[in-house]
Amino acid sequence: MIIFDRHPDNYCHWTLSVDGAIATLALAVDEDAGIVPGYQLKLNSYDLGVDIELNDALQRIRFEYPAVRTVIVTSGMEKMFCAGANIYMLGTSSHGWKVNFCKFTNETRNGMEDSSRHSGIKFIAACNGTTAGGGYELALACDEIFLIDDRSSAVSLPEVPLLGVLPGTGGLTRLTDKRKVRHDLADVFCTNPDGVRGRRAKEWGLVDEVVPRNSFNEKVMARAQELAAKSKRPEKANGITLPPLSRKIDDVGYHYRYVDAVINTEEGYATLTIAGPGDDIEISLPDIYEAGANWWPLSMARELDDAILMLRTNNEDIGTLLLKTTGSIDNVLKADAALFEHQDNWFVCEVIGMLRRTLARLDVSSRSLFALMEEGSCFAGTLYELALAADRIYMLDIAEEEGMPPHITLSTQNFGAYEAVNGKSRLAHRFYEDDDVLDALRQQMEIRLDAIEAEEKGLVTFIPDDIDWEEEIRLLIEERNSLSPDALSGLEANLRFGGSETPSTKIFGRLSAWQNWIFNRPNAVGEKGALKLFGSGTKAEFDKRRV
Repeated sequence: MIIFDRHPDNYCHWTLSVDGAIATLALAVDEDAGIVPGYQLKLNSYDLGVDIELNDALQRIRFEYPAVRTVIVTSGMEKMFCAGANIYMLGTSSHGWKVNFCKFTNETRNGMEDSSRHSGIKFIAACNGTTAGGGYELALACDEIFLIDDRSSAVSLPEVPLLGVLPGTGGLTRLTDKRKVRHDLADVFCTNPDGVRGRRAKEWGLVDEVVPRNSFNEKVMARAQELAAKSKRPEKANGITLPPLSRKIDDVGYHYRYVDAVINTEEGYATLTIAGPGDDIEISLPDIYEAGANWWPLSMARELDDAILMLRTNNEDIGTLLLKTTGSIDNVLKADAALFEHQDNWFVCEVIGMLRRTLARLDVSSRSLFALMEEGSCFAGTLYELALAADRIYMLDIAEEEGMPPHITLSTQNFGAYEAVNGKSRLAHRFYEDDDVLDALRQQMEIRLDAIEAEEKGLVTFIPDDIDWEEEIRLLIEERNSLSPDALSGLEANLRFGGSETPSTKIFGRLSAWQNWIFNRPNAVGEKGALKLFGSGTKAEFDKRRV
């Protein structure tokens, strides 16, 4: 079982150091510390374990070091920045492992760009040696790229010529959409296994600066200070320590304080129940600071994030997630009011960012998502975002004299705080950015809407009554489980991210479609495929037919 807990004291691959406004993340991979046995992580290559550490380090920079304004990502090895994903790991891994690995690394790099946009944390890739494949993709996720000019260090995306696959963590998209590399030059670059170095790398737009070895560190640090001076992060503030998650694992799932993931292996689904805050939810800044990592929005987001990753990585046969909530709508609205009131505070800003990235992890999970609004639910504000992320929303229609009818309540947080992967609020995406509809919904904020009202306003999919409820949900699960998982993953991704695209939707769409397909093709993973034969001295044999 893969666990996502890490701490800097126990890192095997990364070193995090902080000096005032500048943090440095140095990669020096322990080749014998792969997350699973069977390969060595040579040439500063990485596997899932390396990226889990990176994800943890980024979280600690966000919360524990609020004075950090610029992060330098570099290598602790001489003349080798990073060779990318370990090829032998990929060659020996299952298809699902490869895809989930690429998805997680995508999310980590997208999270760096998210922090750059929303938190004022800027990233510089200090490529002090060879920068290949996923190593260059890591650099591409940074705001600026510095390449050492030593006549040997190059940047490259050699996946096509060497492995018969595509760059798996957004390289092609970032080349065109982010760095604006001319497409003919990108074609040359991506089919040349040796890459591009020196002045040409800068001229083509592959890097921002090319610097001689004797002044490299000095120039990188000077630029880091320049970027730090423009940041909105506080110059002085006490950080919030992120303690280990309290997680119980048993035969039926993963259990936390606010999140409960119960797995029904026989039926192929899991129920994710998220509890709202208690009556004592902190709403003033002093109380929020005192609560720290125990403040409900952050604690819940960390738990939900972990539960999503645990289910996705360790339970591939669970294809459907049922999303439920329990608790007080009033308390959720209190939490949302505090999030909105204090959104300019660095800590609250980071909590909102954590919620945004966690919800985005749901967006890109290749699982069918169904929100179930039952008695005792609290799908309000932030927690209604869970429902908006779902493929369908079912809301129980029951009279007050017969039970406790569920309600939906909108808050300020539903109108842009948690943009989805497509860059839109989930409400805006749901209604195709119809301003009239969105303006009308703004007038309904903090009003409790019952099932009939919610259906009239398009906020739910179906409203079965208490007589039909259990049968409707049973048939829903059975029907979903009868369909092809491959077709469903494609269907869900297309529908969730319809409309205009962003670099993130392109990255995940291409991962889900192109890379997923390529990882199954004999030209890559067959006995004579490039990925299988890499490093063996035997040349791959390709089926030349285009399909």
